[in-house]
Amino acid sequence: MANDREGGVAVAATREQKYEAFRALHGRTGIFVIPNPWDAGSARILTALGFEALATTSAGYAFSAAREDTDLTREGVLANAKAILEATHLPVSADLQNGFGREPEACAETIRLAADLGLAGGSIEDASNDEANPIYEFALSVERVAAAAKAAHEHRFFLTARAENFLHGRADLGDTIKRLQAFAEAGADVLYAPGLPSLEAIKQVCAAVSPKPVNVLMGLRGATYSVEELAATGAKRISVGGALARSALGAFVRAAREIKEKGTFTFAADAISHAEVSTYMAKGTRG
Repeated sequence: MANDREGGVAVAATREQKYEAFRALHGRTGIFVIPNPWDAGSARILTALGFEALATTSAGYAFSAAREDTDLTREGVLANAKAILEATHLPVSADLQNGFGREPEACAETIRLAADLGLAGGSIEDASNDEANPIYEFALSVERVAAAAKAAHEHRFFLTARAENFLHGRADLGDTIKRLQAFAEAGADVLYAPGLPSLEAIKQVCAAVSPKPVNVLMGLRGATYSVEELAATGAKRISVGGALARSALGAFVRAAREIKEKGTFTFAADAISHAEVSTYMAKGTRG
């Protein structure tokens, strides 16, 4: 999505234009990748590399803020999303965790605040952050998505509803599909079950909620599939969650350990050059 131009001068796209562009990505033929920056700099790089939309990552943000993913505030998550928004002209969808409250109205308020910030979309999940009962009960989960969807549609905000069973030790594909189907009926625009165990499971999810688009998570350890393989399942969108942040931190830790344990600096041979990074920072906001 390029910036509009008036008299040769780039003009920032409006939130409405970003929403329409984001919606169109889900309506066209084929699959697309929506990578997950964790701060303004990583957003600028991904923009310069030519991706068409970005999604925030609560895990990546948590790492950068020295916090646990389950210990974030709505204010902090939205501030991180704002920094990413300001670093790119692309549509941005936000990881809004569980809406920052148990009650449906908390989810609706989070959606309203995210839309007012300028985000094109965002996700609400059914994880409770309660170790004893990590997933909200079915009826409440659906009520939460319904409230979020109502707010999303009133504000032209593209809502993704997430069923988190597989990330919390509940490998129940039947319940996951039941939840996603109910979320679709409640008004969610995109369905998402992170951590599905196989291409066959992804295919079953896509068929069960068709024609609604499905987001698939890549970047976890274990089986990895190509864009082509995921397209064949019927999935529409691929995200990577905190994987890019973890990849960057992995290189950082390896370099630091080399310095501390070996007293050498060979890691620098694999480091991106200052000039290349600077180029990305300069190009990242231009369409």
